[in-house]
Amino acid sequence: MTLLEISDLEIKYGTQNGSIHAVNGVSFTVDEGVNYGLAGESGSGKSTAAEAILGLLPDNGSITGGEVLYKGQDLLSLSEQERRDILWEEIAYIPQSAMDALDPVMSTGAQIRQAIQTHRNVSKTKARERVRELYDLVGLDPKRIDDYPHEFSGGMRQRVTIAMALALEPDLIIADEPTTGLDVIVQDKIIETILDIQDRVDSSLLLITHEIGVIAETCDELSILYGGKVMEQGSTGNVLINPTNPYTMGLKNSFPEIESGTDDAVSIPGSPPNLNTPPTGCTFVDRCPFADETCEGSHPDFVDLPNRNQRSACHHVDRAAQIRRDACQPETWGVETTGEDTHTEQDVILSVSDLEKHYSQSQSLIDQFRGNEPSKVRAVDGVSFSVSRSEILGVAGESGCGKSTLGETIALLEEPTGGEILFDGKSVEEYQKDGMKQFREKAQIVFQDPFDSLNPRMTVWQLVSEPLKIHDRSPSDREAVVRETLERVGLTPPSKFLDQYPHELSGGQRQRVAIARALVLDPDFLICDEPASMLDVSLKVNLLNLLRSLADEENIGIIYISHDLASLAQVSDQLAIMYLGKIVEIGETDRVVETPHHPYTERLLSATPEKDPSIDRERVTLDGEPPNPIELPSGCVFAPRCPKAQDECRTVDPQLESTVTDDHSAACFFPIEKEAVDRTSSSD
Repeated sequence: MTLLEISDLEIKYGTQNGSIHAVNGVSFTVDEGVNYGLAGESGSGKSTAAEAILGLLPDNGSITGGEVLYKGQDLLSLSEQERRDILWEEIAYIPQSAMDALDPVMSTGAQIRQAIQTHRNVSKTKARERVRELYDLVGLDPKRIDDYPHEFSGGMRQRVTIAMALALEPDLIIADEPTTGLDVIVQDKIIETILDIQDRVDSSLLLITHEIGVIAETCDELSILYGGKVMEQGSTGNVLINPTNPYTMGLKNSFPEIESGTDDAVSIPGSPPNLNTPPTGCTFVDRCPFADETCEGSHPDFVDLPNRNQRSACHHVDRAAQIRRDACQPETWGVETTGEDTHTEQDVILSVSDLEKHYSQSQSLIDQFRGNEPSKVRAVDGVSFSVSRSEILGVAGESGCGKSTLGETIALLEEPTGGEILFDGKSVEEYQKDGMKQFREKAQIVFQDPFDSLNPRMTVWQLVSEPLKIHDRSPSDREAVVRETLERVGLTPPSKFLDQYPHELSGGQRQRVAIARALVLDPDFLICDEPASMLDVSLKVNLLNLLRSLADEENIGIIYISHDLASLAQVSDQLAIMYLGKIVEIGETDRVVETPHHPYTERLLSATPEKDPSIDRERVTLDGEPPNPIELPSGCVFAPRCPKAQDECRTVDPQLESTVTDDHSAACFFPIEKEAVDRTSSSD
């Protein structure tokens, strides 16, 4: 039975510069018991389509055509009250940002209880009992229903929104990027929780995401959207294993895989189309390497593929097999291959020894009077490593492991509380005395969110030229340097961007402006803190390729901080795994990925999704949450969650020591001893 049917949906937004045609004739159906995925780059229209189903379009958004039928009932013709009766009761919503979705001044349990009592005539006591059941269902402690959102971690807040969505056992759950920005272990838990609960309540799922791997492991069917149109749709296995549309091929190729190592990633060049007018030709024509005059003349109709649950909007479906072979080659998409690895050992640019950053907690007056030592959060606790010129060190770990604090401390945005930092052979203490301007010129940091790091009132020209003014570079040279730097980061032609403000740029373009601002002084060292966590997959690959080329061609040392192990495996020379302020494993990236020795590293690797639906990934679950950082357990800090832990692990803190080779170390008394980790097994 068909649960949800979308037919020729058209949506546009009114702006000061005219209309934006965000959705242009999208059609798909979700049957009972089916998990359906909507994938595509940012701006493809997938979230807008979901907002139309839910009646959550902003004031400037309007539906100009098409139908949205739920169990045969036209949702677009319902009054606000009639729609409200269906939402939550039969259609539930899991939003992208749990912190924004939850009321910060209400306890989490009260918010779910409110949703229950709005739709059910039950007492407060009965509603609270139901909330406790839901908390237990999603893996939260039922005793915490009176806690507030800020008292939960990001993954726990997302589970609260899942519990709220499931409170009334809906028939359809719409999840909009439910795992974006979460580390791989939390992402794995969230997806596993959603799937497990679906089985219990027998609901269908509409999953909106740019993560191909999450859809491959979660959904039965999917649609690939681009420029407000469906490019390809059908069963997940058929579409992802044998794609017939060049856009699907490019999107799949852009998804980084751990096994590919530092092979050249194949990304889609260019940017999504301008939708100020409805597309006349194929909406992908400007970025497609296989486009011809036919593609420029009209957008292709759907072609149903024989003997498959699959159809594609492409003029050249008849030669899809050859296009698929060509699409796997980087040269097809204009990517220059680097050939053999030419990386050689260079001079060490950064050396960190026993680095510490501890935060003292506030004390009561009684404790202060008694002279008690304040409790401390050991955000960075005895970290040591070095980075050479032309080398990228990847730093990975769960949220809260201390990796961002490590980057900020090295950048001297946080004052170290212990240890030593040598930069370019000179102690940072010397820089702090009389050379901070010189240090800032040589070492730059790129933050996670360009919305926060770029001044919204400054143009691209002002943002990128400002460091040149601060460091007294010649005014006559500034324009040439700014233009050259924008070209280096792929913002071409520079004249197109100089007068634009951050809000006029896409997410990928804003992050490139942030990188250009960091590069304009020609630094020797870059610290990149989660710079791609909010970018869709093709933009992420473009950014990774940019950083790799900067290291290789500009002789820059880079620390790349991320929770995305697949991206780190692609771009990094060395990989460090952090857990609660400590490095628990470090070594050459290939060695760490192929033969991890620490149980925590193994869990991180196993939580990375596969983009091939025919592969069954072996989930090595990691139970529990990291311990309270103020009251760390004795011995190994990972012992409370480690299945291999023994008495020694709970009493003695293991040190980082070489395991099999001198360039691969792990802090574990009982390291994993096997030649390589088999993360997958084929499913017949």
